Order: sequence, then structure tokens, then C-alpha cells
Amino acid sequence: MNTNKKLLKITFLGTGTSQGIPMIASKDPVCLSKDMKDKRLRSSILISWDELTYVIDCGPDFRQQMLRENVQDIDGVFFTHEHADHTAGLDDLRPFCYKIGEMPIYLNQRTLESLEQRFQYIFSKENRYPGAPSVQPNLVGNSPFLVQDLQVIPIEVMHGNLPVTAYRILDFAYLTDVKSVAESEKEKLKNLEVLVINALRIEKHPTHFNLQDALDFVNEIKPKTTYFTHISHKLGFHETVSKQLPKNVFLSYDGLKIEVKGI
Repeated sequence: MNTNKKLLKITFLGTGTSQGIPMIASKDPVCLSKDMKDKRLRSSILISWDELTYVIDCGPDFRQQMLRENVQDIDGVFFTHEHADHTAGLDDLRPFCYKIGEMPIYLNQRTLESLEQRFQYIFSKENRYPGAPSVQPNLVGNSPFLVQDLQVIPIEVMHGNLPVTAYRILDFAYLTDVKSVAESEKEKLKNLEVLVINALRIEKHPTHFNLQDALDFVNEIKPKTTYFTHISHKLGFHETVSKQLPKNVFLSYDGLKIEVKGI
């Protein structure tokens, strides 16, 4: 498999935490900011190579994100875990399903079972609602698998006590909702060109990296470039925090586009 000439194109669809920024009913200065980089939809990315396009997570802002980026086609969805801010947009896959039929989705067994309960009308084998999106589940374990012509490496990270699936494609890795990572899983993150990792806020949090946790992780993994995501208003203003970060560590923002060359 020759991947030397592959070019990954990544768009940050959303970079906010579960309530987004601005948070409803908040008078926090960050929530009142006029800076568009302080306005964050729920975290998700679009990743493309060749003529293929995939999404990692489709949360409650999925429809808005697809319209904003004028996305005409997607070929599948990777899910990290079952929380609503990462899955609540599942029904909005319908327009894409009209084009391709069953939409491949990649997820672990626990996440699939959660979606089967919450979106029973999509997964039901009997009396299935005719307007529901059609999905084709592909179970993800802890072994690499192929999507089209590229290898995808799943990485198990811990969101408190909840296992979450992160993904590495070529030299790009997307980790969200991380609080800890086992040493064996860190081995999968060697020699990265780009790491995307959550940095929720300044204060410690029981189930997420705070800013210092994320910086310590970057120092350990040593990717060439890092982008922080899954950000809450308690991290501070985008412009202020950005000036305090080390070289080659950046805050992502909604609509940011980057490219990662294949090895």
C-alpha cells in the first residue's frame, strides 16, 4: 500500500465543549466576546483525502456545520463515544444517505448499543421509519483497520472511567475527551506530524485534560504540531490564550483548515 503521496485535508467543524461557546444564559466575558474565534460549536472534524470525505463525530451542530462548510458528500462517520455532543446529529445524515444509501459508521460496541437505544427508529429491523437515515455499523476494536485505501489506527483513551476511541490516520491523530492514556496506547502516537487533543479549561477537571494536562501530554508525545480542541469558555479568550502557548502549539477554532502530508 503506497501512501507516500497522500495529503490529508482537515477542517475543524467545531472546537467547543459539550455546551458550546457561548453557553446558554451565560454572561461570562468569553461568552459575550465579539471575536468569532471565541464562538465554538460542538467538537468535530472533517477529514478528506483523494476524493473521499469522512467526519469524526456528528454532534447537535452537525447540520449547521455541513451548511457552513458547503459539504456536498461524505463517505462515512467515525464516532469517538456515545455522549450527545458527539452523536446527537445522527439523524442529519439523511441528505447524504439519500445520495449513497447506507452510511458507513465506525464505532465501538458500547457506542453502537447506546445509539441503538437512543435512535431506535434508525436501527430497528422491524417497522423501520421510512424517512430515517440508513447506516452500516462497522465495529472498531483495538486493532488497525482499512478505510478505503488508508489504515486507521484506533487508540483507546479514558474519559474519566469511560473508554473513548481516538483515531490515527497516517501522521495525524485526533483525540478528544481525554483524561488519561495508557502507556501501551501512547506508543501509537509516536512520530506525529499533527496531534489534536482536548484542553477544556484552566482548572483541573475530573474527566478532561485541562490546559496544563494537555501541555504535559504534548511534551511527552512530542508531535511536530498540536492543536487544542474541545474548549470551554473557562479556558479564556482565544487571542489571550494563544499568545501564552509554546511554539507549534495552537488553539484550534471553528472553520480552521490544515493539511497533513502522508509519510
